Amino acid sequence: MTERGSRDLSRSAGVLSVGPSAMEWDGDCLTVTIDEITPLIPRRVRGTVKLYPEALQHRPMPLDRAGRHCWWPIAPCARVEARFEDPGLAWNGHGYLDFNTGAEPLEDRFVSWNWSRACVPGGAAVLYDLIERDGETLTLAIKFDPKADVIDFEPPALKRLATSFWRMKRTTRTEDPDGTRVGKTLEDSPFYARSLVETTLFGTKTVAMHESLDLDRFRNPVVQTMLPYKMPRRFF
Repeated sequence: MTERGSRDLSRSAGVLSVGPSAMEWDGDCLTVTIDEITPLIPRRVRGTVKLYPEALQHRPMPLDRAGRHCWWPIAPCARVEARFEDPGLAWNGHGYLDFNTGAEPLEDRFVSWNWSRACVPGGAAVLYDLIERDGETLTLAIKFDPKADVIDFEPPALKRLATSFWRMKRTTRTEDPDGTRVGKTLEDSPFYARSLVETTLFGTKTVAMHESLDLDRFRNPVVQTMLPYKMPRRFF
């Protein structure tokens, strides 16, 4: 998550390099090569992540009524292999590739959102609950099936989850509100939390990757001064 200047950026049809790290697409696999230094306590992070898409989504999806922000789940279903030398880690499993894009800063359009993705029978399910600045809300409930098309489904019940250490509010949608809970908090900050949530979707108990984003907190000047300590900036 290191921010760098334009002189450290290069790209071609199949490769994007930012400083010493890069992403390369060969038509079948996306290879992410990571070589960075952690903030605060300097430590090398060096390794490779390979993502093999099982389904590709060829169009973005609007996140607001004005269409100024879009979410693009490029590979909503994928097989992932991670191998790190520093620290010594290895992992294989299900994953995804997506990105967000917009014509204005997120905090100008949204107050907050809760997002999650979970493996379900026949593919992956994604849930999005967004609140815009004017108070309007938008809910997306989408199933991605590698053997079929994108399917919208009726959003299940809203469930309030336990707040994080930083008191981040977390919600999700589930078919079993009483049996749904936060299994583990992976990342916690004053404006963002990423968690593993034990939930039920499409009649199956599953574990969802979940994120909560509070853009009112993000706009706070105190939080803004803290960002370089979380996301180092190297423009020289």
